[in-house]
Amino acid sequence: MMNGIWVAMIIGALICGALTGQLNEVALASTKSAGDAVELAIGLVGVMALFLGLMQVIQRGGLLRSVTRVLRPVLVWLFPGVPPDHPAMGMMILNMTSNMLGLANAATPFGIKAIIELNKLNKQKGTASDSMALFLAINTSNLALIPSGVIGLRASLGASAPGSIFFTTLVATSVSTIVAIIAAKSLQRLPVFAAPKDLGKDAAVAVVDDATKAPDTSEVEVAIDGDGTRASPFASVIGWVLLIAVVAAFAYAFAARSEVIENGEAVGIFGSFKTAVSQWPLLFIIGGILLYGVLRGVQVYDVVVEGGREGFQIALRIIPYLVAILAAVGMLRASGGLDLMVDLISPVTNLIGMPAETLPMALLRPLSGSGAYGVAAEAMKAHGPDSLIGQIVSTMQGSTETTFYVLAVYFGAVGVHRVRHTLAACLAADVAGAVASVWACRLMLG
Repeated sequence: MMNGIWVAMIIGALICGALTGQLNEVALASTKSAGDAVELAIGLVGVMALFLGLMQVIQRGGLLRSVTRVLRPVLVWLFPGVPPDHPAMGMMILNMTSNMLGLANAATPFGIKAIIELNKLNKQKGTASDSMALFLAINTSNLALIPSGVIGLRASLGASAPGSIFFTTLVATSVSTIVAIIAAKSLQRLPVFAAPKDLGKDAAVAVVDDATKAPDTSEVEVAIDGDGTRASPFASVIGWVLLIAVVAAFAYAFAARSEVIENGEAVGIFGSFKTAVSQWPLLFIIGGILLYGVLRGVQVYDVVVEGGREGFQIALRIIPYLVAILAAVGMLRASGGLDLMVDLISPVTNLIGMPAETLPMALLRPLSGSGAYGVAAEAMKAHGPDSLIGQIVSTMQGSTETTFYVLAVYFGAVGVHRVRHTLAACLAADVAGAVASVWACRLMLG
């Protein structure tokens, strides 16, 4: 599907360029955008290395297990068809916890293992059960507490406050998750999505041998409880002293900011709070993770360096994707095709307050993670990461997952070909996440 979209963008750029007499600009944009993509990826290397290292501190400190304990009662209530002590419940909890903490490498194997375990409870092989549909709807809504990847991208593009989208992303992803749950629970009751009563012998063909398809999660599971180390009494005392000092410093900065005079008036508590929400989240994240690591006895420097190696490799791997998508978008923009599309759809998007320039991001996000990442990068380069458009596409990128990829990978692992209401619930979450991103940015950052 992404192949067709990419080809359509290129062909559309060529046609629009010919009709507007800007073929020369289109040709120049193709090479310039490709060069910009490489520069962007290189600038992203350092930021990705830092944030992947910080995520390793979270994992080594055992925070994954702590959040898991909080989620278990909620998931037991949401999934009444899954026994509380069944392996599927544990794998779902670990998958969602990993997603919340930005540990994508751990989330994927847990998710595949969860869908395999859910399939063992499924009486109609080859057809998505209600539990499978709800699990994937929640998965694609991507309840994220730490959108580290997007923050890193914004930092590499020179955003004055890379972490400003922390709270807007939290709001948008919470809305998309709530809508995902409501949609999955409601749609499963409709006759049109009812599971067939008798699938016959053909359904057995879709069953995949768990022994051969189940991913190896042993290494990831070892890391759930942390690395087994605990802080020495001296290190704990130092950690608590540092924590108190940091909290006191931020309290002082907050109070000092409220007394600053702007336009002849003091900023006040509200103005100081707005500054904290828009400019300080990145500092909270970095400081909080490092202090957590110290208190848990993690060798934070060594772990950050180790995790940074993975971030370096990831940044290099995305270069081909960025080159392809940024070249296509750059050509379409130079041809005048993107402006034409914006003019055509602006009357519709204006109804919900969505800038028309953000619609390509909203449409592409469910289809391709790498494509949406490239579109977000291009939009921020064109309009600025601190602009309203830049804030919205950043929030969209961090608030939902790549729906079609998730469905293809997870259902493919167990041979499910009748998805029932799963896709509808996932797309409802995508729409809700996009709209919530717009409103959250306008309200909190506009």
